[in-house]
Amino acid sequence: MSTPIILASASPRRRELLTLIGIAHAVSPADIDETPLPGELPEPHAERLAREKASVVASREPNATIVAADTIVVVDGDILGKPRDAAEAALMLRRLSGRSHIVYTAVAVARGGAVVSGVETVGVTFRELTADDIDAYIATGEPMDKAGAYGIQGFGATVVTRVDGDYFAVMGLALGLMVRLLARVGVRYRFGDVMVAPARSRTGPAIPEPSP
Repeated sequence: MSTPIILASASPRRRELLTLIGIAHAVSPADIDETPLPGELPEPHAERLAREKASVVASREPNATIVAADTIVVVDGDILGKPRDAAEAALMLRRLSGRSHIVYTAVAVARGGAVVSGVETVGVTFRELTADDIDAYIATGEPMDKAGAYGIQGFGATVVTRVDGDYFAVMGLALGLMVRLLARVGVRYRFGDVMVAPARSRTGPAIPEPSP
């Protein structure tokens, strides 16, 4: 038996990744407040947002399987969100230039009242960027709707020199983690086929739930 898959995101990159691995899906973005809680660390912040997105859409679509994700860029302990304007994009890119930073991509899957989640942590290193590099990249418009002011799947690929971890997580959806989470709620993915697994086979690698 198949199950409808709903992506709780309007991100075109996440849609592209689900399509890449043959998962037909609908889109129903979750409108939530993404402001960090007081004292909230980056990794649990990303996981909380992914779980909240999944839960919001699951409440609207109780008969579907919901996939949600949240990706944040962190440097020096600071979360770099989407830049408000070109000046903020330039500031972010100057901070990332010639050094490494961390990308956290949290994935949550909701089905049948259950929500499971996990986080992929990826190290990304930039080459040194000149002022002209930064101005020219911002002029493309690509940084303006991206966390950290860059997109690794676009022009931003030319400023990245190293990725330590899941490349697709940097794009916005950790596909391997997602497949493991689907298995935990009884949904089996087999190279394009998405089916509800028999009850006896609903097992998967243990992925710890976030602390309360």
